[in-house]
Amino acid sequence: MASHFVCDAQKPHVVCVPYPAQGHINPMLKVAKILHAKGFHVTFVNTVYNHNRLLRSRGPNALDGHHSFRFEAIPDGLPETDVDTTQNIPALSESTMKNCLAPFKELLRQINARDDVPPVSCIVSDAVMSFTLDAAEELGVPEVLFWTTSACGFMAYLHFHLFIEKGLSPFKGESCLTKEHLDTVIDWIPSMKNLRLKDIPTFIRTTDPNDIMLNFVVRETSRSKRASAIILNTFDDLEHDIIRSMQSILPPVYSIGPLHLLVSQEIEEGSETGRMGANLWREETECLDWLSTKPRNSVVYVNFGSITIMTAKQLVEFAWGLAATRKEFLWVIRPDLVAGEEAVIPPEFLTETEDRRMLASWCPQEKVLSHPAIGGFLTHNGWNSTLESISGGVPMVCWPFFAEQQTNCKFCCDEWEVGMEIGGDVKREEVEAVVRELMDGEKGKKMREKAEEWRRLAEKATEHPCGSSVVNLNTVVDKILLGHVPKIDHDD
Repeated sequence: MASHFVCDAQKPHVVCVPYPAQGHINPMLKVAKILHAKGFHVTFVNTVYNHNRLLRSRGPNALDGHHSFRFEAIPDGLPETDVDTTQNIPALSESTMKNCLAPFKELLRQINARDDVPPVSCIVSDAVMSFTLDAAEELGVPEVLFWTTSACGFMAYLHFHLFIEKGLSPFKGESCLTKEHLDTVIDWIPSMKNLRLKDIPTFIRTTDPNDIMLNFVVRETSRSKRASAIILNTFDDLEHDIIRSMQSILPPVYSIGPLHLLVSQEIEEGSETGRMGANLWREETECLDWLSTKPRNSVVYVNFGSITIMTAKQLVEFAWGLAATRKEFLWVIRPDLVAGEEAVIPPEFLTETEDRRMLASWCPQEKVLSHPAIGGFLTHNGWNSTLESISGGVPMVCWPFFAEQQTNCKFCCDEWEVGMEIGGDVKREEVEAVVRELMDGEKGKKMREKAEEWRRLAEKATEHPCGSSVVNLNTVVDKILLGHVPKIDHDD
């Protein structure tokens, strides 16, 4: 037993800190699992609010972890509540920025005081939890920042300060939300071409110079320059030029995705680590059995992610648009999808589509998107969803909601040629027409071929031993996370 402890005590110890929203926790857990498979002791730090949600959705022992993979929690600084919904993003962003550093430093102090775990040797943090940089610098350990966005979304965020300097943001009143203004050409972000104002992450669309999100993005992107390195869940072939042009303004940037493909290679699904999950809603896996009874490319998958909200009217338009296509569909409707009320689907719609639909409140999306029955994806273009769709060879109908989803949509439609956008105000006729085109039309066929090409390139990037993402990940581990030599203090 003693010898096992000795080697354990010498393990590198990484502390992983996701931003407390579903779309950030999932990819960070993948990074943590991969590092664990490479021999790291892992401490995964959720907020107390999400820690409690995970225990409710996954069971009271879900976060027991095991001796070399542990879950801890720090308060997010917001008033306590136990509702099952994503918190208000601006309030959460402001609160984590102001309130999390002290409890985080205290947690690190407690970990380092224990004799049953190795001392913390590095930190991997969500880039918008950059308070962790202060703690890493104080401890003298390297910190890698993980931007969970696309490279194109991150590149746009990096230039928010210029939108302010050029007087393009904050907007000069509501009149700026006109189509003409949103069509303003933005041609000064390196390696991003044919952009308009409407393709830029939505946080610039404020009239308030003190807007929390506008200022938060400017602050967090500038703090990124202090990281030892930056990692992105994308792959070189997909966003090569953008990643290359970032290198001149930032610490080294490494693409290490698609992470879900790497995880499936490194970790047995049924293993202890493989079974650890981070879904804040209970996954309904029955949909996979249902899909297995369907022909190839015949089902439309509809899911707007964990944060998007819509009006009751938009929900009804989507419903009747889908019904009119006569296609089979799997639709994930979160309980909190409709702003401020229960998401209610018209009973007539349920009757009419009874034999060709499945509704769920949450599902194992990676498995769904890699299922041969799925022929198209109606999505909000969050980055995890977009990348999983590309890696599954599934073309998309894009309905971006906020943040950099607009940028992802633009790249899906124009650069990667795997998507078609529908208007924000959702008309059933348009939903029907675009979904039909996606599933049966000439354009849909071309998009499916293109998605298939990207799928092959995503697989190539994550192939051992020479895939670009595999090589990049090994570089981050060897050079940065393990390349730490303790500083000698000359003052004492």
